[in-house]
Order: sequence, then C-alpha cells, then structure tokens
Amino acid sequence: MGQPSHAQKDLDWWRSAVIYQVYVRSFADGDGDGTGDLAGVRAKLPYLAELGVNALWFNPWYLSPLKDGGYDVADYRTIDPAFGTLAEAEKLIAEAEELGIRTIVDIVPNHVSDQHPWFRAALAAGPGSPERELFHFRPGRGENGELPPNDWPSQFLGSTEPVWTRLPDGEWYLHLFTPEQPDLNWAHPAVRQEHEDILRFWFERGVAGVRIDSAALLAKDPDLPDLATDPQPHPFVDRDDLHDVYRAWRAVADAYGGVFVGEVWLPDAERFARYLRPDELHTAFNFSFLSCPWDAGRLRTSIDTTLAEHAPVGAPATWVLCNHDVTRTVTRYGREDTAFDFATKAFGTPTDLELGTRRARAAALLSLALPGAVYVYQGEELGLPEAEIPADRIEDPMYFRSGGTDPGRDGCRVPMPWAADLPYAGFGSREEPWLPQPAGWAAYAADRQRDDADSMLSLYRRAIAARPLFGAGPLTWLPAPEGVLAFSRDQGTVCVVNLAPEPAELPTHTRLLLTSGPLDDEGRLPRDTAAWLTV
Repeated sequence: MGQPSHAQKDLDWWRSAVIYQVYVRSFADGDGDGTGDLAGVRAKLPYLAELGVNALWFNPWYLSPLKDGGYDVADYRTIDPAFGTLAEAEKLIAEAEELGIRTIVDIVPNHVSDQHPWFRAALAAGPGSPERELFHFRPGRGENGELPPNDWPSQFLGSTEPVWTRLPDGEWYLHLFTPEQPDLNWAHPAVRQEHEDILRFWFERGVAGVRIDSAALLAKDPDLPDLATDPQPHPFVDRDDLHDVYRAWRAVADAYGGVFVGEVWLPDAERFARYLRPDELHTAFNFSFLSCPWDAGRLRTSIDTTLAEHAPVGAPATWVLCNHDVTRTVTRYGREDTAFDFATKAFGTPTDLELGTRRARAAALLSLALPGAVYVYQGEELGLPEAEIPADRIEDPMYFRSGGTDPGRDGCRVPMPWAADLPYAGFGSREEPWLPQPAGWAAYAADRQRDDADSMLSLYRRAIAARPLFGAGPLTWLPAPEGVLAFSRDQGTVCVVNLAPEPAELPTHTRLLLTSGPLDDEGRLPRDTAAWLTV
C-alpha cells in the first residue's frame, strides 16, 4: 500500500492533530473590560502558531446569559457581545486559517438557555401548545401535581436538586442541568432540522469541526420513567436512537469536509465505539486517560483499552490531560489522589506543586507521543495550577447546586497570564478580570517563559515541533522495568516514562531528542521524568 497523498493527509489532519482549547472568557482581553474576547484571541494567534498547534477548539462563544459558562445558549448564530461580533469570529477563523490553524466550535444540543426564543415562546404559549412540544413539559405527580414527573437526578454531581422546575401554570419542564438550561425534545423533527441548519451555518463560515457537548444525553425515553425502576435501556443516557441523529449530522459534515469530536462519557467500550462508526462521529474525548491516576500500570491499561476501543471502527484516539471542567494537571498530579473524579473535589486539598509540575511535564511528553490527536487546554503549556477562588467570587453553578461542598470549576478557568510586568499579568489593561488571578500568577506569564529554555512553555513548543518524528504508525510496548512505560512507533522513535521510585536506564539509543527534566549524573531517567529517543 502506498503512502497517502498530500491532499489525503490534509483531509486527515484531525487524526494526529494537536488541538488547543480556548476558553474565550479567560484567554485574552482585547478591550480591557475584564472579560476575554475574540479581539484578544486574534492578537494571540502568533503565539498559538509559534506553539505549533493545528487547531483551536472554542468553548461556546454564542449569545448567552452565562448561567453555566456559555453552555446555556440563547442564539447559535450570534456571538455574545461580551466576546465580539459574528464578523469578528469570521475574521478570526480566516486569520487562523492563514497561519495553518483550523477552528472547532462547540455545539450544545441537549439544551438551550431559558432565554432562547423557542423556550420563551413555549412559556408564553401555555400547556398543550405546539411550542411546548420542542421541550419536555409534563404535569406533575401527586394529588395536585405538586411532585416532579419523575425521579431523575441532576447531572451536576453532588447536587440534590430536582431536574424539573414547576411553572405557575402547573406544568413542569425538564432540565438535566440548571433550571436555566431546558432540555430539547430530540424526537421532534424541528429540533433535528434546526441543529443541522446550525451546523451548516458554521461550516459555511469556515469552521473545520464541531465539538458536541454531552453527546450521549440528547435522546430521552418518551415515557420518562423513574430511574428507581431500573429501566433498560437507560431513559436518557446512550439511547440507540441517538445514532440516527449523528448519521444525519455526519452527512452534513461530509458535505463540507468537517469533523466531529463528541463528549461521550461511557464506561462500556463497545457502546462507546458505536459513536465512532465510519458514518457517525470522527472522534470522541478519552476521559479514561484524563481521569487516570499517575500510576504506570493504570496508565498502560488506559492506553491499551483506549486503542482497543478505537481499533474496530478505525477511529483515532484522543488524549486529554485537562479541560475547562476538571482540576488542572499540575495540581491533580501533586496530590495524594492523582486521579480525577468530580465527587472527590474539595477545598484545601494538600498539594505539592513542585511534584505535580514534574509529573505534568512527563505526562505532556507521554500524551504527545501517543498515536491519535492531543488536546491541550489553555494554560497547560504554562504549567498553571488550579486556583482557589474566594467564595464571594465563584460563578460556577456546580458550587451553588452542591451547597458549597464542591468547589466548582472556576479554579481552572482563571484568566491567562501573558506579561509578568503588566496589570493583571497582561490579561487585560483596564478592569480587574472576571475571575481573580491568585497572588504570584505573573510568575507563570508567557513572556517570562518564552525565553526560558527550561520552562513548561518551551517544553511544549519543542515537543509539538518534534512530535511528527513518531510518525502515524501503531504503538509497540517495549520491555521495561516495573513502573516504567516504554514504547516505540513506526519511525524508530521511543518514549520512556519513569514512574518508578528509582532512576531507570534508558534503552540503547542514537539520539536523545527531548526530556521533561534533566537526567541524573549517570545518564539515567529520574523518577517522574520522560524522554524521547531515536533508536
């Protein structure tokens, strides 16, 4: 079999891309009002090109009341004025493309904002109206309809609040997340048509891909049965009729050469792989790797399982260490429990940031050496830690809906530090950022790291530049001592990661390409350190 043509490689860019996640509100503030915006992103495109990423994934930038960080969308065809305008988004997409960087937008199909025109019309129209058929409105239970229609739990872990809200007219509406995020009825053809039109709208503006939020939750059992009765299949997770939706979406994407990445949290590997069949989603996020503890055996199992899940459908794996919903990597790896679980997040957890940073550097080389696509969340390349946000400044609904027991997700959303000697570490010039930056945040500033050969930023830049040396072939595990991960790819390039207590001998090699930290005096790989070699 011959090598793929340049044109085919270009079409398959998503199979091995490094994709940088931009949380616009916290990336860069172009107008100085304390909120990140598209002008700020456009000004930082040279930085992103220098970093070497292939694409940008933007969290929702649409018109929104921001009750859940923009995942409560009021209008998919309008950019929120806090971020800019549709014309600016089009310029950003084009300017990034000129630098060889593609754009991925975020679509939230499970629900809309309660300020969306459809929902406002449904409230005004009243019970039994066609407008309410676009959502899940139901009468309540109990003698006077005072009880919710079923017992479904909130999708915000730790929350005991119901997923139903009662209106003055007596009907209840379903919202798996906050009351400001009513769920759409995906059995309704108008809902399906609208989302296919939204996809076309953004593909026609030059986006290369779409990330699908909560991709396994859209379809609901029309009977909305209680979970206490243990209905099978699950009444709102991973229902078979979802696949018809994504087949229709795939036809739209194929017409534009666009790609999908799904947010699919499923423990069943076979069910997960169904979303990645050739006529459905191109890729899905790999949460097994993201939540895996810093343990050689567990990491190897996660890698093997991930590759095995994807193999039958020919889809590339994705590797993610952190995102806008989870504890930042340097903090997570500096704790006694290095796994990630929403249920175990807590204020004041003891953290060794020096240890966590060393491990995060090694994890960066590990993830960038694996076959598939890699996602880098903004600030990971700077080694930003999780910030503890004062209670009076927290905005995340997870904190409020848990009664304050869950610290929420604002700690990984703190505005980026760009310039150590400028106000607010260079994020913006005039107003204090929408979330406070911790003391010492300027020490992580990009301008301070750019010229430091040993910085996290320099490590990411070198690793992304050298990543093509691994080629596009499969992973082959190499013999290694317990606690050491070692594998090769098809170009004779090897990655070794030492998670064992003692230094490890490196395999015989012709060149040491890159290390996440210095070797010891005997040329061995210290604990919590990774190396790339040619053999």
